[in-house]
Amino acid sequence: MVKGLEALRRKFTQTVPEEVRKSATAALEKGAQEIVDMARSLAPVDSGDLRDSIGWTWGDAPKGSLVLGAVGGQEYGTLRITVYAGNDDAFYAAWQEFGTQNQRAHPYFFPAYRSLRRRVRSRITRDINKAIKKGMQ
Repeated sequence: MVKGLEALRRKFTQTVPEEVRKSATAALEKGAQEIVDMARSLAPVDSGDLRDSIGWTWGDAPKGSLVLGAVGGQEYGTLRITVYAGNDDAFYAAWQEFGTQNQRAHPYFFPAYRSLRRRVRSRITRDINKAIKKGMQ
């Protein structure tokens, strides 16, 4: 039998997943906050309701929100983060983003996501790889 196999198996089943979870959580939160900050800076401001309605949350977005998308893993279902805009006061979030028949669009949500997605994905991947290496030591 190979020496140290049981210790390696323990690292894979206990230490590494916990390190990855911590690292992924921090990277997801940082990335979501960057997207929210940029979307808020791009959002048209009249009363400020739309700008103030942009946010992120773990799990599902508040009812009535325009959802950019939820990011989460298959194995760790609890690690699901959602970036959203709109609420009861800013019910017009989608109208601003996409426009209507009589109003041109004022995109603020998807441009923020598109400009930051590579940076956010790279950070998540990099941090997870670091966590795996750290967990294996």
